[in-house]
Amino acid sequence: MTFARPDHISDLDTLPQMPAWVTSVRAETLEDVAFLSGAALSHLHLVLGREEVPQPLLRDRLALRAAEACVVFSGRSERAGELRDAVHLLRPGDLPGPAGDTYLSWRRAAARQVSIKALVQALPCLEPGQIAAWLNTGQGAPVSRATLVMEAVLTEVPRQDVAALILADAALAQALGWKQIVPLLAAGLKRADLRKRGEDLRLACHRTVTTSAIEASRLSADLTRRTAHLKAVAPTLRAKGAGDAVEMFLTRDAVASSALPLPDRAARRLCDRLVELGAIRELTGRDTFRLYGV
Repeated sequence: MTFARPDHISDLDTLPQMPAWVTSVRAETLEDVAFLSGAALSHLHLVLGREEVPQPLLRDRLALRAAEACVVFSGRSERAGELRDAVHLLRPGDLPGPAGDTYLSWRRAAARQVSIKALVQALPCLEPGQIAAWLNTGQGAPVSRATLVMEAVLTEVPRQDVAALILADAALAQALGWKQIVPLLAAGLKRADLRKRGEDLRLACHRTVTTSAIEASRLSADLTRRTAHLKAVAPTLRAKGAGDAVEMFLTRDAVASSALPLPDRAARRLCDRLVELGAIRELTGRDTFRLYGV
């Protein structure tokens, strides 16, 4: 795997900027909140259309945030660090536990194109017919469609918060013409919001989409700059298999050195070198069982 060295990394600062009136206005009525969520989604759509944005990495990181929110909804104590450990340090034959299962569901949902087959793999507790029926529930504008899907799932299977939120994001992606789920709804909702119905739930979803789209746009710009630097230093790496290793960092929120396509010692040296170059970060703060990411 080879990477071209960017000539002007500073050019990445030209990613579209979210209009200030979207981030500063506090709307109260459903009409105004819906207008702001539409504006925020429209801007995010433009950002995601830029080739330089590392979309697989963005979706994977947003999946971690969505999983963390769902774990909070369930009353568990695990946070992002524990979720990363539960999945990325999993040994063959080990079970990830309930929190790890939640994270895996979100990662699987965000990694593949929106389809019934992909959603069944992400949510094996559900039948294909159920998923198809719920996705067909939503009609109208994107956020309204997502809200109807979420409400339908929560009404029929009240304990399936993860499924409701993943399917709502799937409905949102379909309505916007996105090929993959971009996790937006879970991270901005409160546990009490999941008990709302009708206009109250719609209002909560519009507000959530606005704040989450703003944050996703900011994260896109940050990850674009970070991955540009990683691509810039990639040609200087001499280890065999370094290109494939870099590609993993460009697409995954976190990577264990043992997962890289290099011998253990070479993998650790490569990670140390990339940290030294400022191209990746060590995410755990530990001396052992470390995880790395852009």
